[in-house]
Amino acid sequence: MPRLIALAALAVVAGLAALYLTGGARVIETWALAGQQEAQGEMARGLRALRAGDAAALAGFLAVCFGYGFFHAAGPGHGKLVIGGYGAARAIGAWRLSAVALASSLAQGLSAIALVTFGIWVWRIGRETMTDMADRLFAPLSFAAIALVGLWLVWRGLRKLTVLVREGEHIHGHGHDHAHHHDHGANCAVCGHAHAPDPEHLAQATSWRETAALVGAVAIRPCTGALFVLIVTAQMGIFAIGIAGTIAMALGTASVTVAVAVAAVTLRRGVLAGLADSPALARAQPIVEIAVGILVAILAAQLALAAL
Repeated sequence: MPRLIALAALAVVAGLAALYLTGGARVIETWALAGQQEAQGEMARGLRALRAGDAAALAGFLAVCFGYGFFHAAGPGHGKLVIGGYGAARAIGAWRLSAVALASSLAQGLSAIALVTFGIWVWRIGRETMTDMADRLFAPLSFAAIALVGLWLVWRGLRKLTVLVREGEHIHGHGHDHAHHHDHGANCAVCGHAHAPDPEHLAQATSWRETAALVGAVAIRPCTGALFVLIVTAQMGIFAIGIAGTIAMALGTASVTVAVAVAAVTLRRGVLAGLADSPALARAQPIVEIAVGILVAILAAQLALAAL
């Protein structure tokens, strides 16, 4: 079974690589952008109907907002990068990472609500200025924060690898075979130290500070579509509907990022499945973390430079 999971994970990696190399990713990007544009038109029509007093238009408007969030997340976005990269690099459960993905999407919506609230009633700035701030200021900041998350993953992986190398030398210095004294993940009978990660400890190896960093990296840049809806509804005097639409967008975005979270965790487990009962797992974990961290940092840095 572990071998089948590993082969399935490698097949996913190969499929993603083929999609990128053959230009399939651009096809998906074009499709997602077209979907966003169509949803924007539908949102405008829905807002006009709501302004005219058509209460029945509310459900359709919220559904369109959800669809916009889905297309927004399916296209070029930073939420998938940080959530997917973290799930592929760190020993975190699918349920917990899915919760982080949901929290990140909702936080991104809340950042849009906060920006528009302060922008209109405190700073007194217009829609174009606010959208320009999101694209020119917050987008590079968000990608830079994600690049820092990638570098942090590299640093953690290198630190773990260094500890494992030192403990390997320590074990060798005992002059005995540890297999005769303890199971991997338990304490050494000679020195009292653990020389391999305990599976339960690995599953709980993430802290709330890490979670806050992930959510913050995504939430820095508010969604442009949410800004549009919030500003227009504020001008129409139906700002509460704009807030509801923004939350619907956030849930639409979460429908994609949660799927990415589950896929990333499944991929990591599949790649490491063949090492489940091997001491090599201890070294494989930090190596995967370093590799993914480098990839996330490079991609995020490229996107940050492109957004400048």
